[in-house]
Amino acid sequence: MKKMTRLLVLALGTTLSILSSTVYADPPVPPFYEEVIKMSPDGKLGQILKKEKIKTSVKGAQAWKIAYVTSDVGGRKHLATGLVVAPIGTPPKEGRPIMAWGHGTTGAAQNCGPSQVLNPTAPLNEYFLVGGNSWTDYGIPSIEEFIKDGYVVVATDYQGLGGGGEHQYALAATNAMDMIDSARAASALKEAGAGKKTIIYGWSQGGGAVVAAASMPEYIAQKGTIADGIELVGVVALAPDDIAIMMPNSTIDDASAQKSLSGIVQMFTGNVFDFSHMAMSMWGVKAGNPNLKLTDIFTSDGAKVLDEVIRNKCMHAVADTLNFNYSSQYKILLKDQFTNSLEWTKAMVKGSVNPVKPIAPVVIYWGNKDTTNPPIMGKLYQEQMCKLGGNVNRVELPGDNSHFTTPGASAPLYQAWIKDRLAGKPAPNNCQLAAQLPS
Repeated sequence: MKKMTRLLVLALGTTLSILSSTVYADPPVPPFYEEVIKMSPDGKLGQILKKEKIKTSVKGAQAWKIAYVTSDVGGRKHLATGLVVAPIGTPPKEGRPIMAWGHGTTGAAQNCGPSQVLNPTAPLNEYFLVGGNSWTDYGIPSIEEFIKDGYVVVATDYQGLGGGGEHQYALAATNAMDMIDSARAASALKEAGAGKKTIIYGWSQGGGAVVAAASMPEYIAQKGTIADGIELVGVVALAPDDIAIMMPNSTIDDASAQKSLSGIVQMFTGNVFDFSHMAMSMWGVKAGNPNLKLTDIFTSDGAKVLDEVIRNKCMHAVADTLNFNYSSQYKILLKDQFTNSLEWTKAMVKGSVNPVKPIAPVVIYWGNKDTTNPPIMGKLYQEQMCKLGGNVNRVELPGDNSHFTTPGASAPLYQAWIKDRLAGKPAPNNCQLAAQLPS
């Protein structure tokens, strides 16, 4: 009996050893995305290389999954996947206005693109809110209202979330290009009946992407795309982030870079959920900059663990995995002293919002209980852009609103704001009061 027990223990130990050393491949994705991942991003910016008509629960609408050509902050082309939803019927002569949606954080693995879930064209469905029915956030805010108003809606997954390659999470400039090129793709899809007038709206990660896009006039005006002449007439940012605005003087020398990088990391390590966002941000910055290494910031073991978890799991699963395995000790994954800090800060600033006047009016909506994306980022962004002559209106939502209630609470406000922009009405701003407004 003792011999049998020893054999069982030995067998169990061997099995656990084998499992712990297993190298896992990227997570599986549905057939549409399997095919896209194998494709080469050859073509014009915004060019759709694959599409598939899908069912939608939105009344009066038709929808497609698409894979289109886009590029990144390093000038490299990629494929991004996403959705196009359009009204059924004959479009007006000038074409339908385009609403380009930028989603919030879902993760960095290939299976984290919101278009991959069942019924992806539904209204926004959030994991944390009562009524959420998925392991991730998915859906498109105000989709039903926008279809009734006769708009074409396009919702990118961003590159790396179903189209192959590594997702450049936290590089808002890359995410912004994905959004701009999604509008080009929608405009070029004849069945959708879209024109050129475009509103971009986004939340959280997508909020950062839209403010980045607003300050990319050269990319928007680029010729030789699949749909030149996209006209950006408004930008709606829901609880946006702006990393560059939080890193002043961070690219002067090694000392300033070390201080700035340490400050950013410390800001987002108060709990395991924030730490997961920070770790995924660094993973995403590295994805867009081959001269960076995770071991510049994390221990050797920490880098291995984080790479495997982030590469294979979506956001909430990443946080749960780190919480289960490390509990309150997750900071042991960090190095005591960072290396290569100057290259990191240069990459983070370059991949953030350009200090360039927005080419269209911007409105920011924020909640007073937002602890995920500190509202100070939106305040500092507004102050910077107002000084450059931009039209930026920053609106605190009534009542108590968190990061996750912001999309729903702001919907009636931005829907009216969008109608006014499409009607050509002057956009209000509170630039003169920006310095006195609360953070």
